[in-house]
Amino acid sequence: MTSAARSQVRAVRKPRRALTVLRRLGRLVAAFVVTLAVLLGIAWVVTPSVDDAQQLVSAELAANGGTPLQGDVPDNLALALIATEDSRFEHHIGIDAIGAVRAAWGALTGDDEGGSTLDQQLAKNLYAGGRQGFGDRVQSVVLALKLDAAWSKDQLLRMYLDDGYYGHGFYGLTAATEGYFGVEPVDLTWSQATLLAGLFQAPSAYDPFLYPDLAADRQAHVLDRLVAVGTLSRTEADEIAAESWDLTPAA
Repeated sequence: MTSAARSQVRAVRKPRRALTVLRRLGRLVAAFVVTLAVLLGIAWVVTPSVDDAQQLVSAELAANGGTPLQGDVPDNLALALIATEDSRFEHHIGIDAIGAVRAAWGALTGDDEGGSTLDQQLAKNLYAGGRQGFGDRVQSVVLALKLDAAWSKDQLLRMYLDDGYYGHGFYGLTAATEGYFGVEPVDLTWSQATLLAGLFQAPSAYDPFLYPDLAADRQAHVLDRLVAVGTLSRTEADEIAAESWDLTPAA
């Protein structure tokens, strides 16, 4: 066989090999998707229903002496919380693709990689007692999908705020706004709303009565996130940061 002929044969074989590799890769991907769908189906059946989510939130709130939120969720607090904790909250189905990868890696390594959606955090608090084991994290993913399917975004946000601990013994948004500022949730200023939105990560550590400097640093992070997602301009954020929180005297 001449050199030219051998070159022609190799030229024909290369596309065939590439096509074979692509076909095998396609079968692997298809097998993975089918396996994942089967596992999700099983998990959907064995995990609890989330129809009682609101009931669980109300029971937890009552047990801690809290009062359910009346009226609409304050817009400024909703925007600050979503920008800080789950910027794609309005668009995902309970889990966020990028965040899910980070959370899965954290579950395997034991490190907190973040990335949990508000739905996942709510599921963890209501159905796993805040536990962080591998099984609990996996369950929170499935339950987050269930929560998003069963409840509206506004209902989920309301439950999240009512179920939250805000530090200084305040459970639920109403107790927090009255305890820290002496106002109803609807009357929150941007300064107060961004302070509260920052408390969810570590409410006791950022208690503004006890650790005002740390609380201010955390509020600055919230304001940075609001600028990053386009809700506020840098000038507006700086003006809010300079405003007083108007805290009531600490009890």
